[in-house]
Amino acid sequence: MKHEIYFTREKTGLGHRTAASVIRKAAQKALDAEKVDKPCIISVMLTDDEGIRSINAEFRGIDRATDVLSFPGGEMQPGHFDADALTCDPESGAYILGDMAISLERCQAQGEEFGHGFDREISYLTVHSVLHLLGYDHMDEGEMKAQMRSREKEIMEDEV
Repeated sequence: MKHEIYFTREKTGLGHRTAASVIRKAAQKALDAEKVDKPCIISVMLTDDEGIRSINAEFRGIDRATDVLSFPGGEMQPGHFDADALTCDPESGAYILGDMAISLERCQAQGEEFGHGFDREISYLTVHSVLHLLGYDHMDEGEMKAQMRSREKEIMEDEV
């Protein structure tokens, strides 16, 4: 299944020129693992801590930087892709799954902090965000968080 992933860089000088190819591969792996059987569109904004802090403040009312933000195109139940919950792009016939914003600055810092490097960190954050777009959540400490963490681990197991 061919999915469309579009990238914008909020600023010049962010570095990490290979980020888009790593993100594309991780997103495809997550969509395949979740058995998404219709072509989908995901828009990805690559930014820095200042940019993601601004987005977080505007859309979530939280005035601090984070690593990734996800904005689903529709409401879905985890593990049950529902194309009817999404808008279909009339030109391509693909379904608009949603948007994500990733701080490349935060990815670099966390990759170093956790000792696994930038590529693995951005892969993990992409898988995490795609799962959010597909209805997974981790805001409570209960079953939903455990379900999301389990799926992340399974998808990342083969190293994206």
